[in-house]
Amino acid sequence: MVVHISRLDRDNLVHEYSVDTQRLQPWAVLNAPFEVSYAVCRANTVSKLHTHHEQEIFVAVSGEVEVECGGERQPFRAGDVCYFTPGQLHRVHNHNDEDFVFTSIWWDPEMSHRFLAEHAGSETEKLAAEAREKEDENAATAAAIENSEREGATA
Repeated sequence: MVVHISRLDRDNLVHEYSVDTQRLQPWAVLNAPFEVSYAVCRANTVSKLHTHHEQEIFVAVSGEVEVECGGERQPFRAGDVCYFTPGQLHRVHNHNDEDFVFTSIWWDPEMSHRFLAEHAGSETEKLAAEAREKEDENAATAAAIENSEREGATA
């Protein structure tokens, strides 16, 4: 099996919500019940204050900003995750001299229902069922490989 990788094209980011983004989902090899984008809030800028019907999380990748939600601001830095319920006004304030990079993931019930309807009986569902059946076997195989690697490293 090949690992599928979506490559970031930093030279062709799209400006939306006053940040530079690249949509990572939908993706031809992965149909999921959510959408994802890579985003950059440039140094000394503020993203557009907005709301929407989807739920959303931000995953901070690098840099530091203040995240605003419902009129309150909190520090938000690399490694942090924040969650917005539908209808919450939110944005990020980057008052620093370096860009802030984050991932945005959003979903709604319609996306989930559509995903489930499209994948009932699909190859993806079959693969998931097979993986569930082999969880113990796969865990034992992984442990054996890691033990072998550790023994080889100490030899």
